[in-house]
Amino acid sequence: MDFAPVFDQLAHSVRELPKSGLLLAAVGAMIAGVIGSALMTRVPALGRILRLGSTLCLVGVLLLVVLQLSRMDPRFSLAVPEIGLPEQIVEGAETRIPRHVDGHYWLEAEINGHRAAFLVDTGATLTAVSQSTADAAGLKERDGGLPIRLNTANGTVAAYMTNIDEMRFGNVAARGLDAVIAPGLGETNVIGMNLLNRLASVRIEQGELILTPNNPQPALESAR
Repeated sequence: MDFAPVFDQLAHSVRELPKSGLLLAAVGAMIAGVIGSALMTRVPALGRILRLGSTLCLVGVLLLVVLQLSRMDPRFSLAVPEIGLPEQIVEGAETRIPRHVDGHYWLEAEINGHRAAFLVDTGATLTAVSQSTADAAGLKERDGGLPIRLNTANGTVAAYMTNIDEMRFGNVAARGLDAVIAPGLGETNVIGMNLLNRLASVRIEQGELILTPNNPQPALESAR
């Protein structure tokens, strides 16, 4: 298993940590630890309590970081979803997507009831939506989520973690899906590997991209 993408994302997350509420918790825990150490000679009981609380808080911050990173990479199988977030589920029957004249694979998807065009990108780690699509679908930046960076053909852009209650296209239904709101992508929406890796198979035959999930779902009707 290649862990390089995970370590790269961890490095980005650490650099962006000052933009996250997790930083406040970590700094507060460290300050409590310093105060606890200073009190050890004068008030040993209070000093030990502060140091223990500091350690437990820092461990909790680390666990939250690991859980968020594991949700970004479907190669990790967790027994339970991240605390406070739904389990990510992808199901449906085979969906065929013809190659567009631009050489890419595009599909119409419905997220939280809003329809939008998505580029299927096997080179993208995460599913990403534009700011306008996020606004129309009612997607909000995840509280306490890790600020991240996305590497694109036009350089590195800032992105903010969110959660899609339901995404549907063809015979595919994805629920509780992690995604990012990426204003730097312009109006482009992208279906990334965090969704594709949860399908039974992804293959190309005679110019068609064939997505085969695990459980059959009613087909999403085309927009009229």
